[in-house]
Amino acid sequence: MRILVVNVNTTESITESIGRQAAGAAAPGTEIVPLTPAFGAESVEGNYESHLAAVAVMETVRAYPEPFDAVIQAGYGEHGREGLQELLDVPVVDITEAAASTAQFLGRSYSVVTSLDRTVPLIEERLHSAGLGARCASVRASGLAVLDLERDEKAAVDAIAEQAARAVTDDRAEVICLGCGGMSGLTERVVERTGVPVVDGVTAAVKIAESLVALGLTTSKVRTYAPPRPKKFRNWPSPAR
Repeated sequence: MRILVVNVNTTESITESIGRQAAGAAAPGTEIVPLTPAFGAESVEGNYESHLAAVAVMETVRAYPEPFDAVIQAGYGEHGREGLQELLDVPVVDITEAAASTAQFLGRSYSVVTSLDRTVPLIEERLHSAGLGARCASVRASGLAVLDLERDEKAAVDAIAEQAARAVTDDRAEVICLGCGGMSGLTERVVERTGVPVVDGVTAAVKIAESLVALGLTTSKVRTYAPPRPKKFRNWPSPAR
């Protein structure tokens, strides 16, 4: 089984970190292929960058030359999953939905701890559109930019753990979701600080993708995610096939 794990930003070190986390969760016989978009922002922290990343991720996946069995979009609260589902005949799993749906097996309510406050509305909207918002106690910002997560890991853990602890005590969350692909690998340290289950979206997405492939399931093509209709594209190098 081959799973493409696509970073939404162009920072190679984040792609490598996401790839390591995904590979660590994968079952024997599952090949994890981390991919970095060929264009886009170094970090994705707003609507403009998110929409640009959606196009970049779709084009990166379409350009991959070998067969694959599933795709993971490794950006929390980002756009684009629906477009990938139209383009592909294999399962597509977004880490936002993977983390939240997994959290609902573990407790009555969950909270998301993310990076900057400006990303909170994006995550709330994605959870709502996916039908996962009802049991979300809160989405909290750590105040860290995405690239700060790499620059000072101790400060990152402290900031994330502090907000996670507040979510448990103040918002009555019973499970924490790490709300950024760049937070992969911080799970155990946040568990130690909070005492509640902590879900990393990358690892959750890997196990969900593996399960869907093993069950022979993929996206319905009847209506919402039917393939794009053939049409002419103006000044676009790789029109939808």
